[in-house]
Amino acid sequence: MLYRDALMLVIDKPAGLPVHPGPKGGETLFHHLDALRFGLPRRPEAAHRLDKDTSGCLILGRHPKAIARMNEMFKKGEIDKVYWAVVEGGPEADEGQIDLALAPKSPDRGWWMKVDPKGQPSLTQWRVLGRTHTSPLRGEVAPEAREGVGNSTSANVALPPHPGALTRSDPPPPKSDVSDLGRQERISGTPEIRGEDGKGLTLLELRPITGRTHQLRVHCQASGFPILGDPIYGTAPRFGGPGLHLHARSVTVPLYPKKPPITVEAPVPAHMHERVRICGVIPDGTADPGSSVE
Repeated sequence: MLYRDALMLVIDKPAGLPVHPGPKGGETLFHHLDALRFGLPRRPEAAHRLDKDTSGCLILGRHPKAIARMNEMFKKGEIDKVYWAVVEGGPEADEGQIDLALAPKSPDRGWWMKVDPKGQPSLTQWRVLGRTHTSPLRGEVAPEAREGVGNSTSANVALPPHPGALTRSDPPPPKSDVSDLGRQERISGTPEIRGEDGKGLTLLELRPITGRTHQLRVHCQASGFPILGDPIYGTAPRFGGPGLHLHARSVTVPLYPKKPPITVEAPVPAHMHERVRICGVIPDGTADPGSSVE
């Protein structure tokens, strides 16, 4: 539990746990919602989606009116979501946006998406938070995604400051309206660690302006820097890979008109710690012992 009030809960969803039941059955978040009533007669409901293998902030509405209100805020783009992703390779610039329309890849798999100029408009803003020191092929567009990409991956967008990093030992802010988004330090002298295709790694902050299925995963892949551990759009094996390195880092919800927006952030999950660190960002916000600060 990251945040709780009369209308809303924000939980830290673990990677590997689906939000909704699927045709194959198995454990899902739905099976745990009764434990999150906290005295209310109805169980809460998810106000948005997170992929099964994506970790981090998930907003739950505590009763029907609250859920309806949050759904409306999502439709209007009033809720800000920030993701962290470790990608293979990386963009040449330090910030920009990806503007590529998306559509289902196959009628049989409506959740599997592709870049399609005739699809739904989809926009992602990105910012580099850190890189390994040997990150070749930055900015290269994947050959299978070149058609229709053109110059849609631009580097002219100024984004607000990214949130600070936390560790699992840091206590969450369950009742505060605005969490402390502390500083992060970038470090030098980190060891060389490469992705599945031998590329260097980059830590990106991603802000989905639209909310299409698998938007961040497809946008990164189509721009030449797939998310590490992605077995669908990236280079990871279906089994035995490093796990999807995509984390819903924070949400900002203007829930109460006369109060500041509520910002909640989720700590970096354990399976991402090593790669986040070698990209130059230390989860506890302190410089790596024995290394110099840039």
